[in-house]
Amino acid sequence: MKTRTIVLGIAVLVIVLAIAAIGVGTALAQGYWGRGAANGWPMGPGMMGGAWRRGPFGSAQGAWCGGSALPGQSPIASLDEARAAVERYLQDRGYTGLQVEEVMEFERNYYAIAEEEDTGIGAMELLVDKGTGAVGPEPGPNMMWNANYGMMGGRGMMGGYSSGRMTITPTEATEAAQSWLDANFPGTTAGDADAFYGYYTFHFLRDGEVAGMLSVNGATGAVWYHSWHGSFVAMTGE
Repeated sequence: MKTRTIVLGIAVLVIVLAIAAIGVGTALAQGYWGRGAANGWPMGPGMMGGAWRRGPFGSAQGAWCGGSALPGQSPIASLDEARAAVERYLQDRGYTGLQVEEVMEFERNYYAIAEEEDTGIGAMELLVDKGTGAVGPEPGPNMMWNANYGMMGGRGMMGGYSSGRMTITPTEATEAAQSWLDANFPGTTAGDADAFYGYYTFHFLRDGEVAGMLSVNGATGAVWYHSWHGSFVAMTGE
């Protein structure tokens, strides 16, 4: 009887591990790549303890369900309205010394960069839901690699320690981004690097027009593709 119980317990453990492996495999079929597509490891937004739910943001309609999102007041129909929503978010959250540097409209959301007024360094990347006007932090590097304003508080995850100290130069980051693009989006160019605390973000281009977005870790050179925006529509700012 004891032997049968042990065997049954082992069988249950094997089944649980198999289910977990399937779940991880599914998550690893999405969004994140390390230094180059050939030897990177993808990771999608379903990780991090269920930080995502079905909702208004993102490619899978995922929304950050932590306490840092600002509920919307009404649908957003323009870049100016999106900027105003982001400014309300910064004020409501008590961020001083930050300004909205640029706002972009994509198929699925509005995107904005808030930067420090005194340094010009990017503080955070934010998303605005078109249907409700809700504002919240962008997933991915903005949360996991952002040493000063991200959820990890400098502890770092997903490809490197987020100390904020950049050992990768903008030129090296551009080279890493371009290498990844050549392997995954041939015919696109990396564009200019927007520096944040711990990483760079690129709005990469095709024929001079924005074709998507990715980030490069400032310590490791790992590349994280922003898969949740959809097609580019318009922008204001630099």
